[in-house]
Amino acid sequence: MGKKIFIIIQARMTSTRLAGKVLLPLCEKTVLEVMLKRLKKFKNNIIIATTDDGSEMPIAQLCEKNNIEYFMGDTNNVLDRYYRCAKYFDAKSGDIIVRLTSDCPLIDGDIVEKIIDYYKKNSFDYVSNVIKRTFPRGFDCEVFSFDALKKAYKNAASDFEKEHVTTYIHTTHKDEFKIGSYEDSEDNSKYRLTLDEKDDYEAIKEVYSKLNCKMNFDYKELLAVLKANEYIFDLNSHIEQKKS
Repeated sequence: MGKKIFIIIQARMTSTRLAGKVLLPLCEKTVLEVMLKRLKKFKNNIIIATTDDGSEMPIAQLCEKNNIEYFMGDTNNVLDRYYRCAKYFDAKSGDIIVRLTSDCPLIDGDIVEKIIDYYKKNSFDYVSNVIKRTFPRGFDCEVFSFDALKKAYKNAASDFEKEHVTTYIHTTHKDEFKIGSYEDSEDNSKYRLTLDEKDDYEAIKEVYSKLNCKMNFDYKELLAVLKANEYIFDLNSHIEQKKS
């Protein structure tokens, strides 16, 4: 039997900078539904890992409406939430965990697939496109073995390691794992397409507006929009605006 792939997307309602951001409206859907649409080729692999703090019911209801599996776990110890989620859905040694976050409604399913393939072909314990960032912020994807997740879960000691899921693997104990970096030939890391605050939301809505709310666009089409509108989506411009 081949390795199973579990695409676990963490999602919560209690973001401190933009509460309820994953359920904000976007192209007559919610941000999370748009992200799921962008990942439709992986629908049978996706699990939403939400919280168990009493705020999570709108996310659970959205998952039920869209026939998406979900799991409710610790709000702050996201490493615990990931591990227990994987175990609940019967992940075993050798299986593959893909970590995505729900604030990325422009994520590209084809790029996620390429990162998974790169992981498989090179027998990595962990690979991501954020070790050396060449893709826009909002395209973050981490792929790692269930065995690496289990080791991190059993040994992580600091709150930082527990909050950020993979810090134990790629930073504090990186010498214990075979780690790979997935990079593009062109550096487009200056673009900010992640949803953390209101300005990000406006920028993401603008991208979809310029794409006429089409959701099956590829990375090349997206880059054409970004490059034609540098002043909106350039991360450096975003930072300068915050300073002024």
